[in-house]
Amino acid sequence: MTFSATTVLVVALVVAVVVAIGVWAYGTANRLDRLHVRSDQSWQSLDAALARRAVVARAVSAAMVPSGAVFGSAAHPAADGTRLAALADRAERADRADRESAENLLSAALNAVPAEALAPQLVAELADAEARVLIARRFHNDAVRDTLALRTRRLVRLLHLGGTAPLPTYFEIAERTTPSAGAGQGVDEMRTSARVVLVDEQGRVLLLRGHDPQVPDVSFWFTIGGGVESGETLREAAVREIREETGLVVDGAVLRGPIWRRVAVFPYDGELIRSEELFFALAHPAFTPERFGFTELERRAISGHRWCSPADMRAVAADGETVYPEDLPDLVGEVRALLARDDEPGVRSIR
Repeated sequence: MTFSATTVLVVALVVAVVVAIGVWAYGTANRLDRLHVRSDQSWQSLDAALARRAVVARAVSAAMVPSGAVFGSAAHPAADGTRLAALADRAERADRADRESAENLLSAALNAVPAEALAPQLVAELADAEARVLIARRFHNDAVRDTLALRTRRLVRLLHLGGTAPLPTYFEIAERTTPSAGAGQGVDEMRTSARVVLVDEQGRVLLLRGHDPQVPDVSFWFTIGGGVESGETLREAAVREIREETGLVVDGAVLRGPIWRRVAVFPYDGELIRSEELFFALAHPAFTPERFGFTELERRAISGHRWCSPADMRAVAADGETVYPEDLPDLVGEVRALLARDDEPGVRSIR
């Protein structure tokens, strides 16, 4: 029995298509598995952040008496310590289906507590706990979005590449509407920034050199990054900032983190800015950055770049030019160790 050349060609094409589909399906299934792991880990981080907030909420409630009298002030009708403690207990014990509702009730109760009526240390602890919840929620919802985007594709559903794993769900929680601790008085702008510790194969970090447009004689060094724009996630903002400030185009999935949180209040171009900065980590071979994405203000304010080792950063600081964040020389080893692992890091505060 012989086959014509046409038959052989058709069979070869069919085999090639089957192999291609198989390779794609295998890769997609592996990617889905990683996304599900990321969603699970992000929920665990969010759950831990919510639990910590509940502990702080109980500490706030302990600073109040049932009538609403609070630290250094007269009675406040919204500050009911007994109710706040009950809401914290309810939120901590709620199952996944009722968790959003319980946490939102706790958020509303905390939002009603006037910051000026609490001890400063307790205000700071509450602000930090709420910030950690905000970061963890954003990270979790980013992970859910990426997982659902792939799981809901038609071919993925037809081939059952997601297996029997349940679909992850978003977690929506009300955010504080009043200024948090450390906002300060007379702040002209409050923003959230996504920053990136970009590390090359030699363990050096890409830093930009700049100055306040109104203080051109004082230069400082800082990591890639900038403010999160309306409608952006932290990860999307980080990817955009990398592209605009270096010309490098990366997939948001390769970013690790957020790993650090830093709150900075600083003057810039005649305004006082409070920035809550969330840092991602990224490994990439050294390259020469392009400045095509800079705004006119950035072109005037940013004067150069440099791949810096920890020793380079300390030498720059010794010469009188500050490196931000100030702990960065001591943190580069932590970033390199993180980039060598597969587990997702938690978020911690730095200065």
